Amino acid sequence: MPARLVGHTVEALTQDGKVVILQGGVEVARHALVLPGEVALMDAHYGGPAVRPSRGVRPRTQVELAFLSLGPLAERFLRAAAAAGTQRLETELRQILELEPIWGRSLLIAALERATQFRRFKAVDMRAILAAGHGVPSPVLPGAALTLPLPAVPVRPLSAYALEALR
Repeated sequence: MPARLVGHTVEALTQDGKVVILQGGVEVARHALVLPGEVALMDAHYGGPAVRPSRGVRPRTQVELAFLSLGPLAERFLRAAAAAGTQRLETELRQILELEPIWGRSLLIAALERATQFRRFKAVDMRAILAAGHGVPSPVLPGAALTLPLPAVPVRPLSAYALEALR
């Protein structure tokens, strides 16, 4: 039943294997008939899919607090790394933080995004991502254009490759 009808009197009936909801004789919703105990919800009736609440990350150490100061990507990385069961996570975070003075914050954050995308949660993975730099293409959706920075080269006419004139 749409959220706007909560608290109002409605009629419910089955028709052609569907549950039909009526208010004042006017159909306001139609759902598939489900077994007892099951739920038939339509996200469109509630303004889109329900947003699941998420608990905020609670840093326990100074290293975690410093790591989370890198921003939302650092939080996503930390959540994913913890969920993956990364061993010695605090040591890995400390080593990742040591990369910031060397590579800079913006490159480190970009590497965090790539590491999270490919589920690489070790400091050695971050070093490899940073060392690869722009030489590694980012994945694109199937059918999308893959753009790579290519060097400019001189262009020569095809006649420059002829061995001798044809008779």
